[in-house]
Amino acid sequence: MTLSPTTLRADASRVVILPFSISIMPRDSAMGAMSRVTRVCSALTALSTEQCRAELEIVNRDFTGRHWQTRGIFLDRFRQIQQLQGDLEGLDEDHQALIGAYFCHEYSYQAAAIMNPSVVPHPDQTNAKGGVNFVMSTRTVGEGHTSTVSFREGVFFPDGSMELWPEADFAVAAKPASNVLLDGAVQVRGHQACPISETVLFPVTRAQSNGLEDLRLTWFEEEDGSREYLGTYTAYSGRETACECLETSDFRSFRLTPFTGAASQHKGLAFFPRRMNGRYAAIARLDHESLFYLESDDRYAWNMGDRIMGPEAPWELIQMGNCGSPIELDEGWLLLTHGVGAVRRYSLGAALLDKSNPRKLIARSKHPLLSPSEDNREGYVPNVVYTCGAMRVGDWIFMPYGVADSSIHFASIHIKDMLAHLGL
Repeated sequence: MTLSPTTLRADASRVVILPFSISIMPRDSAMGAMSRVTRVCSALTALSTEQCRAELEIVNRDFTGRHWQTRGIFLDRFRQIQQLQGDLEGLDEDHQALIGAYFCHEYSYQAAAIMNPSVVPHPDQTNAKGGVNFVMSTRTVGEGHTSTVSFREGVFFPDGSMELWPEADFAVAAKPASNVLLDGAVQVRGHQACPISETVLFPVTRAQSNGLEDLRLTWFEEEDGSREYLGTYTAYSGRETACECLETSDFRSFRLTPFTGAASQHKGLAFFPRRMNGRYAAIARLDHESLFYLESDDRYAWNMGDRIMGPEAPWELIQMGNCGSPIELDEGWLLLTHGVGAVRRYSLGAALLDKSNPRKLIARSKHPLLSPSEDNREGYVPNVVYTCGAMRVGDWIFMPYGVADSSIHFASIHIKDMLAHLGL
């Protein structure tokens, strides 16, 4: 196993502009029954043109250099406030932008943690320098312990090394394509002019309200040869968790759809990268501790399946789970796993499933593939190494992984060494 010196850590300077919500309901106060939204809007509309420009200049000085198209964000927010208030007609654009700015706030989406990456081939393979360009998703955590999905881009080289592309200057929250429903499927869009690494996916439905957690991506190939990116993630409402589906062709537009069926209430379902027996297939954990093989005619509906493996070794005795979508090898399906042992210590392992019948276990890790080390165990959640997905590049398995929910590291493993680890 080759470990890269590259490390990603949580960066509080990565911020986006989000709506700042104030109740529109009137409240009794020293000024009588008036909502704060009405009071603030009234005060701002009363400003003269010169006063408005002076205040807007202060806002621009402090925030324009930190965000992409700040004025457009403020104007969009004004239009949202106008729909709520209904009495803000005839204002010049500077007044509109200033009002919008008062109902926005900055949010540091990775101030608390960065963790649990997943990686797939990039939709754009130009300038790959003989390697393979990749997109890596990360789980980022900010104020209020809200989890979001963000992205980084890079290239993996034939010698097993990797390189991250420079981080984009700005980050932009993807927007719902239409009025957001409290439940159900939604479409969200990043800006078409932004690099993929600028896009951040935030919760948009009630089921997701406290976070989008642990995206497991795969590059899915249909039987007709067409491809799209599929992923699964945990939607957390603050009280309940549920598994949902992400679909995208370009990492610009995303469809987020809740799963149905018995398996939808469990974390960690991961798609196979192609159909099995003409049906969608997945690995899931249905009993909180073991791995099951599932098939379905409907990619959004998952029920029961066949148990293929459970905790055996001391390092995984508490529970085990998958670490992303299975990877197709000549020898079978490589499944990365995680196990939880004493003192809730998370380690990574692997298994090999039969290529034509993934219900059949060929081999599994007898000891961890990767574990927390003495110099790499401290952080937001100590004693954890975890990944949500690796990818095959030639004779290599490229595996980014999180450490202690506080940083992301990168490993590359030659396939022959992985098979030797499995005793094959």
